[in-house]
Amino acid sequence: MARFLVAIHHADDYDAAADRNADRDQAIDDLNDEMVEAGVRVFVGGLHRAIEAKSLRLAEEGGVEMLDGAYLATDEHVGGFWVLECASLDEALGWGRKAVVACQAPVEVRQFH
Repeated sequence: MARFLVAIHHADDYDAAADRNADRDQAIDDLNDEMVEAGVRVFVGGLHRAIEAKSLRLAEEGGVEMLDGAYLATDEHVGGFWVLECASLDEALGWGRKAVVACQAPVEVRQFH
């Protein structure tokens, strides 16, 4: 069995607390239950907004500098994710499709080394 990251992407200004949707929340809960029942879910987590992140990188003069905000300057960032244990990429993509529908957001599926 291989492990896969199924990452949900949101716009930078997306605020999950302000965007409560009972139907979507239930769909996500149902998907989580289905993943547990299927025995594929290893870990799940939601993330705070990218603007609240701290980025660390090597400083030119040596050492490490800390910056406010996400490392990459993009319009979207990972808002939450699942780590799944699946028999194949096709199986992981099937869960990714279900995540797109439940979360109503774009999803990226990537295998761990």
